[in-house]
Amino acid sequence: MPGRRARRRPVGDALAGTGRFTCGVPEAVGVKRPSLDAVRGFDRAVYVVAVGQLINVFGSGLVYPFATVHFHLQVGIALAVVGLGLGARSVTTAAGTAVGGYLADSVGRKPVMVSSMALSAVALASFAFVPALAAAVPPGVAAAAGVSRVGVAFVGVCVASGFVAGLYTPASSAMTADLTDAEARDRGYALLKFTNNVGFGAGFVAGGVLYSLASVSVFLLDGATSAVVAVVLLLYVPRSDVGGDEEADADVDSSAESGASLARWWAAATQPRVLALAAINLGIAVMYAQMQTTVPIVAKEGLGLTAAQLGTLYVLNPLTIVLLQIPLVDAVAVWRRTRGLALSAAFWAVSMVVAWAADVGVGPVAVGVALVGGHLVFRTVGEILHSPLASSLMSSLGTDAERGTQLSVLEMAKRVGIGLGSFFGGLFFDYGLSTAWWGVLVVVCLGVAAALLLFERSVTPRENGAFGDATES
Repeated sequence: MPGRRARRRPVGDALAGTGRFTCGVPEAVGVKRPSLDAVRGFDRAVYVVAVGQLINVFGSGLVYPFATVHFHLQVGIALAVVGLGLGARSVTTAAGTAVGGYLADSVGRKPVMVSSMALSAVALASFAFVPALAAAVPPGVAAAAGVSRVGVAFVGVCVASGFVAGLYTPASSAMTADLTDAEARDRGYALLKFTNNVGFGAGFVAGGVLYSLASVSVFLLDGATSAVVAVVLLLYVPRSDVGGDEEADADVDSSAESGASLARWWAAATQPRVLALAAINLGIAVMYAQMQTTVPIVAKEGLGLTAAQLGTLYVLNPLTIVLLQIPLVDAVAVWRRTRGLALSAAFWAVSMVVAWAADVGVGPVAVGVALVGGHLVFRTVGEILHSPLASSLMSSLGTDAERGTQLSVLEMAKRVGIGLGSFFGGLFFDYGLSTAWWGVLVVVCLGVAAALLLFERSVTPRENGAFGDATES
């Protein structure tokens, strides 16, 4: 993409900056020394998208640890129904992601991103009005579902907000890949993850204070941040010449073109390697759900933490990412991506063991709080390695024109996994089987690590991020 890619350095300088070559000889397997070069040299639009995500996830951080607490403990919705709502939100996010991936490749990245944020502004703010919306739910619907009217309203808002939010991720991920060279893509995604969590951490702290003062304010502000991001993207992000824009004026039969476009989407989405990586991603996503669904209940009901204390404790997640995201991803740049992802799964497994210890109460409250903190740190290191490496690996499995679709499949799997993790986590806790749940999660993590090492056999070294590998094919 002329004029929009990151500035290329001379070959010698580029190799010197990767840590993969020393005096023209491949460096021994290990980790590279981090430097500020890891966050330099990207196209300006990459930084704009990163700032936009910082603003957006500030809003998400306002509500993230408090959604379960608010709707279960304050509004009075059963935890299984809250888990069902959060699970349904993840499923509809997956559906929105499928649509978003198709539109990103056929219409363009920017229009999808702006539309998603504008619609999310309304949908997210609606969480503040769930009790009022319950009055509009027909009693027969609630009776048929076996759920209270307020529970039905909560699930309905989750469904709507999930779908419109899902449109965004494949378009933004594809745009980031479009604007970065293959060798810099891990770092590009790591930069986005870094800015996400600067916003997330600030949101946790602000959310703890605001929720204590006026609980619904956090939901209103979450919607407002999406509106701000829509404006930022509209004004400062250029349209991409990948993903349908260059064919916008083509004189073709619309129905024939639509059919061909859907056929291309299906072919890209159902490639065996794409589906295999998505299935692996689903397993890890089950772990993501626990930070929102079950761990807050352990901290608040089991340990007696206040909303402000919970929000402050949760700052460990974004703080760890801010401190380690760029250095860790840059340090394992000499690794094949599947190896980094397998290490990520190992950290997730350790975090679930620590959460189990906090849940069963192996010591006084102070020990329990320390264990929850340890869980947050271990799972965050797993998250640091997982998110950019999985996105980079998926973006290398197809062509540029397939990228939005294939990244949407990855995100769909993640959302389905979060949905399953939310629902089954709530169900296990409601039935007093929380100890068994942590064991199930550890087994899933170990299965994911094994699956990744098998998946490695199906990708070339270059697809797997080994750009300086002598065996590269």
